[in-house]
Amino acid sequence: MIGKLKGTIDEIGDDHVLVDVHGVCYEVFCASRTLSRIGSAGEAVVLFIETYVREDQLKLFGFMSRLEREWFLLLQSVQGVGAKVALALLSTLAPSDLANAIALQDKAAISRAPGVGPKVALRIVTELKNKAPAFAGEAAASIGLKQEIGEGVAAAPVADAVSALTNLGYSREQAANAVAAALKNAGEDADSAKLIRLGLKELSR
Repeated sequence: MIGKLKGTIDEIGDDHVLVDVHGVCYEVFCASRTLSRIGSAGEAVVLFIETYVREDQLKLFGFMSRLEREWFLLLQSVQGVGAKVALALLSTLAPSDLANAIALQDKAAISRAPGVGPKVALRIVTELKNKAPAFAGEAAASIGLKQEIGEGVAAAPVADAVSALTNLGYSREQAANAVAAALKNAGEDADSAKLIRLGLKELSR
């Protein structure tokens, strides 16, 4: 099995990249977010690889980090999510954003990915809510609070502050991130008014 490729970018297509490794070009399928960040033809590249072997085909899927590859596999543990849908989700949301959306049970954010309808989005947030924290990456510090918000068990001032910010037009994730930062600065005893004020300050940066 191929675990990682180190080579030179030969060509970038709509859904794949050709990686030249000592004269052998490997076709690697990637999320659009990955393709937009790997560089240009002639530049060096390192991709973490997941190899799919089927009776009639062999496919390589490439990722910029181990965490992205882990999400690719984790998403496919959900019924109705195959490689194509998993790549669509990773094209739409970064790993930390996926973790946040699942913790907040934000089905709308998950549904932004092409091919992900309401039923699949519901399955993703339901089946992965206990697994997502281990794959939160940059979102790890506040993922516990977001789970509480998503499950409706957060402290009243926190819930009220998130609700107030979403009513002002911010997304649930933006509001939760802002309130998490506000809570860190204001302390656990802060009331909703203070959390809203500090949250708006965070959002204006």
